[in-house]
Amino acid sequence: MELGYYLVDGEYGWDQEKFTDLIMKKGGCGAVTACDSCIYFSRYYGKKELYPFDPCNVTPKDYKAFARIMKQYLGPRFRGIDSLDLYLDGIRGYFKSAGCVDIDAAGFSGHEPYEKAEKTLMDQINSGCPVPCLTLMHRDSRFKDFTWHWFMLTGYEKAKDTCMVKAVSYGEWVWLDFKALWDTGYDEKGGLIIFRIR
Repeated sequence: MELGYYLVDGEYGWDQEKFTDLIMKKGGCGAVTACDSCIYFSRYYGKKELYPFDPCNVTPKDYKAFARIMKQYLGPRFRGIDSLDLYLDGIRGYFKSAGCVDIDAAGFSGHEPYEKAEKTLMDQINSGCPVPCLTLMHRDSRFKDFTWHWFMLTGYEKAKDTCMVKAVSYGEWVWLDFKALWDTGYDEKGGLIIFRIR
């Protein structure tokens, strides 16, 4: 099961490296996933209030302008947006300022057991919602590009005991083993953002 997405100059979503704002280039991953979520809801759910440009033709100029708006709510900080609560405060603040009253966001802690996380993720994708994901530290070097980082999960493939998830980051996508991703090996956890459309 995979969700639709958007392209920018032929790339799959936005490449954070293309920010000219150096602070956003280094630490804007939380804002990027919030921007991507708003573009998605504008494009596929008609929530035009969430993205002030054309969601069917996302250009670098428009994306950068939108990211400047989102930076007010989820701007980089010393440790980044390193908790679900910080992210939720920011995106809820943006939803409110944009006048969107029928989408809410909740956190799903990385401390929850894997089986519950897998079901929650699949339920979200099946319901047509992308999933922002935060991974802090991870003991598995396969995930070095996803540590202390927010990225999007936009699909899954389930085969027997394995669940692969489609992770989107830096204008690219890759399939990751969700169970291995979830088991970080550290006490400090990230987690998922769960959207609810009323």
